[in-house]
Amino acid sequence: MSTGAIALLVTLVTAGVFAMLGLIHASRQTINLEEYMVSRNRFGTAMSFATIVTSAMGIWILFSPPQVGATSGVAGIVGYCLASAAPIFAFMWIGPRIRHLMPMGHSLNEFVLYRFGNAMYVLVLAIILFYMFTYLTAELTAIAKALQITAEVPLGWTALVVITATFIYTAYGGLGTTIFTDTIQFVVMVPLLLVCFGVAVLMLGGWEAAMAPVRLHSPELLSFSSLPGIKFGATLVIAILAAEMFNQGNWQRIYACRNDKTVQRAFGGSALIIPPILLIAGGLGLLAAHFGFNDDRAFFSLLQELTLPLWFTLLVLVLALALVMSTLSSLLNGIASLFTIDLLRLFPQMQTSGVLKASRMLTVAAGIPAILVAAQGYDVLYLFLLADLVCAGALFPVLFGLYSRRITGAMAVWSSILGIVAGALFFPKADFTPWLNIPFGGDLLVSFVVPIVVSAVVVLVGQAIAAQQPSTQFDFRQLQTHQLAYSETEALQAADTLQE
Repeated sequence: MSTGAIALLVTLVTAGVFAMLGLIHASRQTINLEEYMVSRNRFGTAMSFATIVTSAMGIWILFSPPQVGATSGVAGIVGYCLASAAPIFAFMWIGPRIRHLMPMGHSLNEFVLYRFGNAMYVLVLAIILFYMFTYLTAELTAIAKALQITAEVPLGWTALVVITATFIYTAYGGLGTTIFTDTIQFVVMVPLLLVCFGVAVLMLGGWEAAMAPVRLHSPELLSFSSLPGIKFGATLVIAILAAEMFNQGNWQRIYACRNDKTVQRAFGGSALIIPPILLIAGGLGLLAAHFGFNDDRAFFSLLQELTLPLWFTLLVLVLALALVMSTLSSLLNGIASLFTIDLLRLFPQMQTSGVLKASRMLTVAAGIPAILVAAQGYDVLYLFLLADLVCAGALFPVLFGLYSRRITGAMAVWSSILGIVAGALFFPKADFTPWLNIPFGGDLLVSFVVPIVVSAVVVLVGQAIAAQQPSTQFDFRQLQTHQLAYSETEALQAADTLQE
């Protein structure tokens, strides 16, 4: 058999095994709409920790961190580590806060609806969908590129096989099954990533030998004081923090944790383990710089250059599949759950079983266009940055609304729109060159700082004006009376909460 045929066979078998495990788990559960969407208060610290890490660590860690390592060096890698940990760390406080405000809630967009009104709800829903669809597309693009590089498998075929296997268990079992398979994938991916790094270092004669050409030709990559690396690292901190606040998968897992302590332990533990994982992934980029590779395929180009045995290539493929399927299942279920609140609002007479069926159909519908986009092979890092920009504009008003009584829906909408537009003026084109001839045009750090500053200024000025009108203050107790029940059991729980 050819390498491509063997790789495709391994892909089918690995994806099939994960799908089968997910189906077996789902078949043993009683799945209603509530369980499908949030699995409320069900999981303890260990499984919550595993699913948070695994859903966050998609196959992008084999593309973006190595690319950052090969272009921005150790300073950029450290920035990437801090950036990825920052939002997870922030959820240690934000998670208990939203659970307190809406103990029977389900998602961020549900909070935005009842806190800010329809206009901000539509805007935030569009932002979440744009980010999560971009994330979904980037993951499919990455796995498709991985097989194309290692085994010359066409991009579209890989995307179709992987997402179909993910559909099988995600559409049927929902969030509970996704978290179960995440735990298995966590056990698989961490050891494999360590093996990949160790073998690559050994093949290059050890770390010192691997870094010798880098020190000679690109010494700035090994400097913690490299200004471009520090600047890009700071950019990533803002970009990823903003984006992950609009990742529905995170908010689902907040409610899936057993209690507030579980939220703090699981997210806190995840924030500690994610940086070392990304440090290893970024180190693969430094190893790739040994040969001068510096694009988003740096790690896989390194593997080709080392001419490793077939078994190792297949091991990397299993790692890639574990990474991508864990994230895809989280994204697909998260996207479908976004529309549940609208289905219940627009069709109040619809039985929850009907909404559940519609949600399963939405899970599949969300993935089909992503296959088409993934087949184009766009730059993975740029796809993420584009989505991050949109999220940055709405970050401050949404989070501020969790604590401030004076920010209104109008303030939130206009501050978000103005922030997004302001940031877009400085954002670069796909080749990272300016699209407008203005000062700081094409500067990524400026393009992410500006939307946050602009939106914050608009909100704070508006709040200062609103302070003269105490009647405009929002009563957070209203959120207790605006929670949709996804099941009869949940309706009784909501009633008990209100009585208390």
